[in-house]
Amino acid sequence: MTTWTPRALASEARSYARQLWRVVEAQHTASTMRLADSLEEQTVLEAILEDSKPLLPPAVAKLHYLLATPFRYRPHQGSRFRAAFDAGVWYGAEVLRTALAEKSYWRVRFLLDSPDTPDLKPVPHTAFRAAVRTAKALDLQLPPLARERASWTARSSYAATQALAGAARAAQLAVIRYESVRDPQHAACAAVLDPAAFGRSQPRSQETWFIAASRARVRCARDERGGQTWEFSAVELVDGP
Repeated sequence: MTTWTPRALASEARSYARQLWRVVEAQHTASTMRLADSLEEQTVLEAILEDSKPLLPPAVAKLHYLLATPFRYRPHQGSRFRAAFDAGVWYGAEVLRTALAEKSYWRVRFLLDSPDTPDLKPVPHTAFRAAVRTAKALDLQLPPLARERASWTARSSYAATQALAGAARAAQLAVIRYESVRDPQHAACAAVLDPAAFGRSQPRSQETWFIAASRARVRCARDERGGQTWEFSAVELVDGP
């Protein structure tokens, strides 16, 4: 839990403006293409799938789906700054390496939780940037909030950060800047609580990355023919340095 009240958090609000990286699986169109025999059939299938999803909240109706999707669902499984069934949170990272490390953690986590699952072959992902700008941000890496770093960087317990996010929402704060515990270099991430913080409705700098995972390490490659790569060991991602 946290002792921070909405009023106290509101007094710590700061301006924040960054281009944030996010990495998501790039399988939306490819998945339906495999099930359809023509573009017409695929269009119908996409429409059926869209109708089966929860309605977009009005606040994100004009945003590109890469920005809007996290606010569409209230999953039963919580995340660092979102308790189960709470309103959505859009997570981004200040540098691409950090975004890849955050995504790589979940690939390893899936394998560790599924002992009979074979290693994951390279899967295409989309890495993109989104502009975020707000005067209502919390920075957990600056005092006085930084004094509780141990709570904010707990590797598997999100009780303190979820409680903090709840108080931040009550204070009408839009962004929480925090330290990544998955990136071995501990660069900063940001949790966007309010979609009004997006500076523009479209993502930028879209790239395709292929991510392959085993229970020992994850390899991220800019394309299948070579080029920029990053590797993260499972120990770094799960247990930390």
